[in-house]
Amino acid sequence: MADLDPALATPTDLNRNDTKTAGDALNIALADCYALYLKTKNFHWHVSGPHFRDYHLMLDDQATQILGVTDAIAERVRKTGNTTLRSIGDIARRQQIVDNDKDFVAPADMLAELREDNLKLVEALRDARERAEAAKDTATSSLADDWIDQAEERAWFLFEASRQS
Repeated sequence: MADLDPALATPTDLNRNDTKTAGDALNIALADCYALYLKTKNFHWHVSGPHFRDYHLMLDDQATQILGVTDAIAERVRKTGNTTLRSIGDIARRQQIVDNDKDFVAPADMLAELREDNLKLVEALRDARERAEAAKDTATSSLADDWIDQAEERAWFLFEASRQS
């Protein structure tokens, strides 16, 4: 993160150096949320085959859930006195989840890729939670527990939906 403009200096009792590290980790997780959201919507729009309806609806539900946490993550970054993402370019520089621009992806490959991406998001969120705990930022740590649980649940659903009967 760049040096904070004094006009954006949010009052906090937390140590700014510690929260900067946590804020950096949260911004990586946030970038991954946006990358995962768009990939999930891409697969939602392009899924095909005999399980189309089930996968189409599940992926739409998952995309909605992912997008739903983005504001909370960004607001935690700001509440701790840091700045957050500003652009698609900012997301691209920070994201760890790899985009998928293929013309066609088989439904089973979609589910497997999204499962792994949700598990990558869990790793990013755990890192942010650990850094928040080190900064004595219990609010971020507590919220991260819910975000981790949601990502683990999405990975589980994707795993179960991809099992062969």
